[in-house]
Amino acid sequence: MAEMSVELVAVDRQVWSGQATAVIVRTVEGDIGILPGHAPLLAQLKEGFSARIMLTSGEELAVALHGGFMSVTRDRVSLLAEDAELASEIDVAGAQAAYAEAQRHADGLESAELLRARAQLIATGHSV
Repeated sequence: MAEMSVELVAVDRQVWSGQATAVIVRTVEGDIGILPGHAPLLAQLKEGFSARIMLTSGEELAVALHGGFMSVTRDRVSLLAEDAELASEIDVAGAQAAYAEAQRHADGLESAELLRARAQLIATGHSV
């Protein structure tokens, strides 16, 4: 099975790095799946969504992404986010409460709080 190096970096820390077989993210242009050998690409990540990293072990690593970019070379994917949280780091009850609160005050607009909570809930497998 083909592999590629993936690194997930937030402004203040390296969140995760390792080998993967695929990366799925939402960019401002839409959803995209990256496999080893993908053509070089630079894309802006869509605020308020999550990424899925398919590990070589067969496990899936979910992460909430808060802004940033993705850089793809033939054998490497770099997710460079303003902030990122692994699904295992997310307080689901807190994200649900923050999402509900942000919806009450959104007035039809997607606030930063709403986008952050939505990304957290999607990363943890909850619907919004």
